[in-house]
Amino acid sequence: MSRAPMPATEDREGGFTLIEVLIALAIVAVSLVAIGAVVSTNMRGVGVLEQHVALIAAEQAALASAIPDHDQLAPGSLEGSTGAERWRMQVEPLGAGWDVAAGNAGWVPELVTLRLRSASGATVVLRTVRLARGAR
Repeated sequence: MSRAPMPATEDREGGFTLIEVLIALAIVAVSLVAIGAVVSTNMRGVGVLEQHVALIAAEQAALASAIPDHDQLAPGSLEGSTGAERWRMQVEPLGAGWDVAAGNAGWVPELVTLRLRSASGATVVLRTVRLARGAR
């Protein structure tokens, strides 16, 4: 009896085994999931930034239209809306000792607090100091 000769290893066809293909697919799947998570997080961040920019733009519009001129600025509160946003402005004296003697025109600093709330519930608060005409 004679034995059949073994084929040489150079004659075998090259290729991937099923296990190698499955491992490569698993690596690709994990990579795609990681990339998807990063993209999702970035999209949420962009949405928050867009909402914040829109809120600041609405606050600037409210600030430009809500605060009265220096001659009409007086302690108290005002409310209003710009589009879908509601704002509330509070004017109060800044500190003490700013009384102006009768008959002397002067300027008195007033603390202006502007609170703006969007339809989505986001809120922004701005505090600034404005000069108001003192007692005349």
